Amino acid sequence: MARAPALRIGTRGSPLALAQAEQVRARLAAAWPDLAEAGAIAIEVIRTSGDRIVDRPLSEAGGKGLFTKEIEEALSAGTIDLAVHSMKDMPTAFPDGLEVACLLQREDPRDVLIAAVTRIADLPQGAVVGTSSLRRKAQLLARRRDLKVVDLRGNVETRLRKIESGVAQATLLALAGLRRLGLEAKASSILETAEMLPAVAQGAIGLESRIGDTRIRDLLAPLHHVPTGHCVTAERGLLAALDGSCRTPIAALAVTRTFGRLRLDALIAKTDGSSVLRTAREGPEADAWAMGQDAGEELRRDSGPDFFSVTS
Repeated sequence: MARAPALRIGTRGSPLALAQAEQVRARLAAAWPDLAEAGAIAIEVIRTSGDRIVDRPLSEAGGKGLFTKEIEEALSAGTIDLAVHSMKDMPTAFPDGLEVACLLQREDPRDVLIAAVTRIADLPQGAVVGTSSLRRKAQLLARRRDLKVVDLRGNVETRLRKIESGVAQATLLALAGLRRLGLEAKASSILETAEMLPAVAQGAIGLESRIGDTRIRDLLAPLHHVPTGHCVTAERGLLAALDGSCRTPIAALAVTRTFGRLRLDALIAKTDGSSVLRTAREGPEADAWAMGQDAGEELRRDSGPDFFSVTS
């Protein structure tokens, strides 16, 4: 009779999600040689609501949480021991009894352009750009009102094939995802954050577990990257203050400085790109959450109640 795995990792089934889960399995095996034997760490694929919804933009289907709900239900039920998430998909609040106990070292958080040109400025007049991200749409239209932005769904490989087949002339993707899939060469150029500020926690992988599960917390402790933890905390503090989801164009990036300091840049935008509000904070890493909250509260005050009313 086969022995049950010592550790069960829950993940979505997309190639990128599986690559991230395999990365976690490899790091756990390296940190804990007793878990390295074949079959000791199992990966359980869980289909989420976000994977099933293909007939409309995710921003119309309920926002953040569509790629985490079923995985978190399995974690709460005890059918898996930990969950692997792209932190940019995580809602600001966790279900009762769950926590992100570990963050792996963050990959490069920038976006890339996939097109026949290397700059957004060089796209043809009226070019069709495919993206399902309201954040990317808003920042694109803020720079180029002539662009036609259309919804483009699917995993990374699917979106690349759609661009190759002419569904759109360009798209934007996360550099982190391309690197994890070995597809970085597909990028026409890497966009600097001054031109395209990333999504909150883009490039960060979070490992979620049950609160009080000391066995899992101890296993994950060697994998946690403290600077990434500070940066993600600041960005998610901003998101919480704005009550943000994928239905609102919000972007943020925190980076560590010398001497234990942190810099946070953030923006909110109208979906049609007609208005973009920016702010920044710098302070001690220990104040990461408070910095994010303060920046978010400033943007909320400055934007007014009708800022996100444009949905075109």
